[in-house]
Amino acid sequence: MPYRSRRPSAGGAVRPVALVTGASSGIGAAVAARIAAEGGWRLLLNGRDEERLTAVAEETSGTPLPTDLTDPRGREWLAARALHREGRVDALIAGAGIGWAGPFTRMPAGALDAVLSVNLSAALHLVRLVLPGMVARGTGHIVLIGSMAGCVGVREEAVYAAAKGGLMSFAESLRYELARTGVRVSMILPGAVDTPFFIRRGVPYHRNRPRPVPASRVADAVWSALAAGRDDAFVPPWLALPARVHGLAPGVFRALARRFG
Repeated sequence: MPYRSRRPSAGGAVRPVALVTGASSGIGAAVAARIAAEGGWRLLLNGRDEERLTAVAEETSGTPLPTDLTDPRGREWLAARALHREGRVDALIAGAGIGWAGPFTRMPAGALDAVLSVNLSAALHLVRLVLPGMVARGTGHIVLIGSMAGCVGVREEAVYAAAKGGLMSFAESLRYELARTGVRVSMILPGAVDTPFFIRRGVPYHRNRPRPVPASRVADAVWSALAAGRDDAFVPPWLALPARVHGLAPGVFRALARRFG
């Protein structure tokens, strides 16, 4: 079932609270805009760039909560601040992410740690901090922004793919644990997205196809997950086909991937 507030008030149902990470730009900012456009939600927005985050918060009537999620103290502060301000978090959309591209043999140790921390560890820790309240209330939604790379692997993005693959396994395992709690877990699996992600990783997107999709397409998938309770969503949807081929005939998939990249 999709998320619905179960806590009444004198004026009707209390507006649910969404906490969006990575909201200063890219997918996170698009998600904040999409939820704000639907109305009925209170938005808490997290990002590391305070200036950009404040601008997004002003555009979406959200509350900026800037902090670095790779710092354990930052994660603790964010969860505590969100709960102190609103009393609960009804939906967590974990959109923070960074990349690194190049041969694994040349990847600096610091870059390896950063990719794992932002894309995997920070998301898991934040879920750990907000999930108990959801379970206690019997309602809530965790939405994790994964990647097609986590499904099938990508050449010269081994650590990024590993982090997103770990996020997928975490989501699947958590669903089993939460099956009777009223808390949903959704996984959004985009391919290439037209955001500053590629510029920041230092290597531009160079493939002819598939072409990057707008961040708004991912935001639409997030909203669909929240509104309809979808478990998984590929963006664009046709990416489900190569994911299935990889699962059913991995040898065939690998041969095609080696040939066409």
